[in-house]
Amino acid sequence: MTQIAQPDQKDSVRKGFILGISCYAMWGLLPLYFKSMSTVSPYEIVAQRVVWSAIFMMMIVLFQGELASLISHMRNRRLMSVLTVTSVLIALNWLIYVWAVANDHILAASLGYFLNPLVNVALGVMVLKEKLRRGQMVAIGFALVGVVILAFSALNTLWISVLLALSFGIYGLLRKMTPVAGTHGLTIETLVLTPFAVVYLLFLGQNGTLHFGDELGVTTLLVLAGVVTSVPLLCFNYAAQRLPLATLGVMQYLAPSIQFLMGVLMYKEPLDDQKLMSFMLIWAGLIIFTHDALKGLRAQAAARRTA
Repeated sequence: MTQIAQPDQKDSVRKGFILGISCYAMWGLLPLYFKSMSTVSPYEIVAQRVVWSAIFMMMIVLFQGELASLISHMRNRRLMSVLTVTSVLIALNWLIYVWAVANDHILAASLGYFLNPLVNVALGVMVLKEKLRRGQMVAIGFALVGVVILAFSALNTLWISVLLALSFGIYGLLRKMTPVAGTHGLTIETLVLTPFAVVYLLFLGQNGTLHFGDELGVTTLLVLAGVVTSVPLLCFNYAAQRLPLATLGVMQYLAPSIQFLMGVLMYKEPLDDQKLMSFMLIWAGLIIFTHDALKGLRAQAAARRTA
């Protein structure tokens, strides 16, 4: 029986790996998507992203026949209070990111997502009372030195990196503590935000500053914002079910790495010596962090085998 199951398991892992790489690659290429809508304000892009994501996610929920389950979640007041907070956090994260890309701060945005794993560790210590291993402390130390250097070399964009890392880190922490599937969670979050997004879009329409409907190309891109937002998340959810956490942990650096290279090579954003040193220290911290995580998982696996 074991021999028969192995090919299916390998196929599942292979699909998970492909989808994991795909989702992080799509997240990494997002600046190209938002740059192609340079005539649209970041605020309208985020509002359109919310509305079309809500529509797209509801279509998925209906297709999967999970409407009753979604409604059950929405009747849970405690769950809805947490998801209301996470909806604000993810909207803030989206807005800062789109604004950063539109204003030629892709490097600052990429730094925020490089910092995110280390912020997760810090939040785990402060909120969940997790204990740091020596390797994790060293990794955070490198990252902190990098941030301090960046604070003196690029103080005007440091807020972008810090707010992106904190908003997504706190978002991830709350979602980790909330018993709801990724699909249902994102659906509820976008539904919570949709009334505010619609009111803002109506306001733009009345003022004659709404870009939706002006040009076919831009309008199509705005409609596709729901797909662009939701598909990578669905790929991630599939990959997370089939791959070890350590594998996903290493993969997550693909997205900010693509963004970093894009900012330097394609959009010619300035990279002085201090910024480069800051990034190198943070990358060193991430390498130490990843090595420590892999070492810890191997030790846990060995302990289970012994038991």
